[in-house]
Amino acid sequence: MNFTLKIMGTASAMPISDRNPSAQVLSVHGRLFLIDCGEGTQQQLRRARMSFLKIDAIFISHIHGDHLFGIFGLLSSMAMYGRTADLHVYGPQALGSVLNFYRSFFSDESDFRIVFHAVKCGAPETVMESRHVKVSAFPLNHKIECYGWRFDELPAQGRPCDEDGRPAYPLKSFAYCSDTAPFPELADWVRGVDLLYHEATYTRAMSDKAVLHHHSTTEQAARCAAEAGAGRLVVGHYSSRITDFDAYLSECREIFPATTAAQDGDVFEF
Repeated sequence: MNFTLKIMGTASAMPISDRNPSAQVLSVHGRLFLIDCGEGTQQQLRRARMSFLKIDAIFISHIHGDHLFGIFGLLSSMAMYGRTADLHVYGPQALGSVLNFYRSFFSDESDFRIVFHAVKCGAPETVMESRHVKVSAFPLNHKIECYGWRFDELPAQGRPCDEDGRPAYPLKSFAYCSDTAPFPELADWVRGVDLLYHEATYTRAMSDKAVLHHHSTTEQAARCAAEAGAGRLVVGHYSSRITDFDAYLSECREIFPATTAAQDGDVFEF
């Protein structure tokens, strides 16, 4: 398929024995985009038989360990696999210091450049555009600077168009809303996407924890999907305090029936 999402990890900050921290891979026309890179991501890539060398770019939402601690191992493995192509990494300005630390101590034998793109925006802004996809960043409402990512497929040259010059086939779209408390603008920024990933760290019974830690509940994620007119909703980033995972799905579906509670290894075809 030309547009496929693979879930690498669905846990939040505290370890869960059968779940990995946050990471997803979006495949667009054979090229891979890694979204967040929690601990163990490279092992998940191996299990999924995804080539490290086909990762065109990495998008890091924020500088919390459960979204970042896997990047050192991944970069090191890329070097050992003989990567030579530039690797583009997008994220908050603070990510630059993390990458500089890696370069200072571990990149002597690397034959590829890490090209860092610092993101700073107060509303959706295009950060990357390739032949097949446009990627936009948008700010989220978390304890620290944090960004979501929207991927919109671009019309391919030579593909059929209607009489007005518009593609005669549906262009696909995906939005990734990492750690965030709800805020009014978010539904507009992800409006109309085919698939929306929205963190739902807590069930409704733990809404006080969501407020305290600047996260979302099941109901808040589902309302965002409904207000945005999303095609489907995928939730994840589960709290280690909750063992009844069925509650995530049932509470979301009360508001937005087209919801999936993600499991590590899930694949979503567009």
